[in-house]
Amino acid sequence: MSNWVDATVKKVTWWNETLFSLTVNADVEPFKAGQFTKLSIIEDDKRIARAYSYVNSPDSSALEFYLINVADGLLSPRLAKLQPGDNILIERRATGFFTLDEIPQSEQLWMLGTGTAIGPFLSILQQPEVWQKYQHINLVHGVRFNSDLSYQPLINELLKAYSAQLNYIPVVSREEPLEGLHGRITDAIQSSRLFDKVKLDPAPNNAQFMICGNPQMVKDTTELLIEKSFKRNRRREPGHITVEQYW
Repeated sequence: MSNWVDATVKKVTWWNETLFSLTVNADVEPFKAGQFTKLSIIEDDKRIARAYSYVNSPDSSALEFYLINVADGLLSPRLAKLQPGDNILIERRATGFFTLDEIPQSEQLWMLGTGTAIGPFLSILQQPEVWQKYQHINLVHGVRFNSDLSYQPLINELLKAYSAQLNYIPVVSREEPLEGLHGRITDAIQSSRLFDKVKLDPAPNNAQFMICGNPQMVKDTTELLIEKSFKRNRRREPGHITVEQYW
C-alpha cells in the first residue's frame, strides 16, 4: 500500500503576505504531537515534496500545517495557490522524535522556535500530558516582524486556560516588539533577558529545552546552552537539550 494518500484542502488561512496555514482532511495514521509528515504534488510526472510538522492536536481530524511562501521555492508557491476543495497528496505515516515522550520530566520546559517552527510546539501544547509533566512552560517565538507572530487566537486560548503555567515570549529582531523582547533568541539567552522576563532561573537540575528552527539557530542556541552546563538529550544518556532542524 502506498504511503501517499489524497488530502482535500479544507481551509487556507493567511496570516500576512508570506505566512499561511493549510488545513486538510486525509486518512492518515495516528501521529504524536511534534512529529512531521510530507505534503506533495505531482507536476510533469515528477513528485515535489517537502516535510511539514503537524500544528493540530493528534486527536483532531483537521490536519493543519504552518508554511512560509518562499518566492523561489519548488512547493510552497504551489501550495499557496490552493483553495478549499483542491486536492494534494500527504504521507500517511508521520515521523520524527521531537515529541514529549523523548523529553525528561522537569520543573521548567523551554520551547524555543523561530518562524514557522512554532508549529510542532503548538501541537504539543494542545496535549494534556505537557501540563501534567512540567510546572512552568515557556513558549519563545523568534520572528523578524510583529506581523510574523501568527496563531495569536490559539496562543491566547492557551494562556487563558493555563495562566498559572504558560509564559509566551515573542522575540522580534527587526523592529521594536509590541510585546516581548527585541533582538534574537540567542542574544536574549546570552544576556539572560529571556529568563529575567519570566523571572525564572533555568539550570540543569530544573529545566528542559526544546529547540526548533533553521540549522544555524539550532546550532548557536545549543552551543550557548552547553556553555551554561546543559547537555544534549540522548536516549542512552538523558540531558536537557532536544533539537529539531526545520529544513
